[in-house]
Amino acid sequence: MTDIEELLLSRIRDVADYPEPGVMFKDITPLLADPAAFTALTDALADIAVRTEATKIVGLEARGFILAAPVAVRAGIGFIPVRKVGKLPGATLSQAYDLEYGSAEIEVHAEDLAVGDRVLVIDDVLATGGTAEASLQLIRRAGAEVAGVAVLMELGFLGGRGRLEPALAGVPLEALLQV
Repeated sequence: MTDIEELLLSRIRDVADYPEPGVMFKDITPLLADPAAFTALTDALADIAVRTEATKIVGLEARGFILAAPVAVRAGIGFIPVRKVGKLPGATLSQAYDLEYGSAEIEVHAEDLAVGDRVLVIDDVLATGGTAEASLQLIRRAGAEVAGVAVLMELGFLGGRGRLEPALAGVPLEALLQV
């Protein structure tokens, strides 16, 4: 395990039975409260943005916003929020996707992505991969190119990487931590 992995893991708190019995929630708020850990995380994700030659960063609601915005600033590129449906004013593009029990929808301002943009998607966790997969579809529908996906942690036992592989179409999926 690398020093950064040890630092990040040491600042993530396990919360049993949240938000429902049987779930072990990974709380990143202690990491965000620690300036050294948050800076190390931001630097690591900004390195991925530079390496993938991203020109824009998409952050997925809501914790993805917290991680993606400082990464965009550090990398010197634009930040675009992908929100739950109905949260953005103006013209939007939306993408529906299936959840384990039901469906959901995300959207982005139509003018925020364009042909020629290389977009890195950032989120805190890759779980089942549904939201990330929908974001890749949304980015491509807007005419932009996907540069990759980067997450703080991947919950491997939920199979998100396997679900996401076809939608990635060869672009990298990088998880700083595997849980």
